Amino acid sequence: MKAKIWLGPAGIPGMCKERSTLAGVRCVAEIGLNAMEIEFVRGITLTQKAAEEVGKIAQELGVRLSVHCPYFINLCSPDKKKVEASKQRILESARRAHAMGADIVVFHPGYYSGRSPEEAYRTVKEADSDMIAKLEKEGIDDVFLGHETTGKQSAFGTLEEIVSLCKELSKCRPVVDFAHIYARQGGRIDYAQILDALKPLKLDHLHTHFTAMEWTPAKQAGAGNEKRHLPMRAGDPPFRPLAEEVLKRGMKITIISESPVLELDSLEMKKIFEKLGYRFER
Repeated sequence: MKAKIWLGPAGIPGMCKERSTLAGVRCVAEIGLNAMEIEFVRGITLTQKAAEEVGKIAQELGVRLSVHCPYFINLCSPDKKKVEASKQRILESARRAHAMGADIVVFHPGYYSGRSPEEAYRTVKEADSDMIAKLEKEGIDDVFLGHETTGKQSAFGTLEEIVSLCKELSKCRPVVDFAHIYARQGGRIDYAQILDALKPLKLDHLHTHFTAMEWTPAKQAGAGNEKRHLPMRAGDPPFRPLAEEVLKRGMKITIISESPVLELDSLEMKKIFEKLGYRFER
């Protein structure tokens, strides 16, 4: 099976002079990339009409879109008001994603907040089920809830937790943040092991994030916490072994750069894939 790869930045490229989402999509295409994650991290700034226009341009230019929900989300919170507010932010993001033709909304599920991992899991699953039902009632059945693997021991979102959740709820998808896994595992990563863990989900496409990462040791032996994102030139986790694994498996995958140098590292990823023999469609 031949791989199909989409690469692009988390947000408007730094080299884009006009700081609008629409200009960002155009800029992504102009520099030879084919994906972009629309960042709603501090709030949902696009109207439905604007989202439709962004989607139209992205389709014309061959840019695959995804959406990152606001950071202020905690589906594990014991405060029901915070959970409801979190759900509303995700739902509003999903409505914009639907309008622009993006098939996934990405979010950090939340923090354990004093709950056991099992209790947190049940709370997240309950919130997901409610959001899925609401979106289906609105006729939105083309947007997946993307649960991102998290980089801190205090956060819900191990790979095992998210794979289990996605097995139970067909409208949920894993968003594998390789740097987060690397940090949480105390500077260790095995790409083959991660991708093997996803096999039971039988995904036709995998949405991921990548950056180099600085981490700090956690109290648990062999564990860590993310500290800050770094440019890929910092070297860890390494990208080339991931690229080799993707090509070997013939994967359909989107890799969003969350590096401080966004599109520059997306272009570096592209060079690595091309050196390995992959040819991007023009």
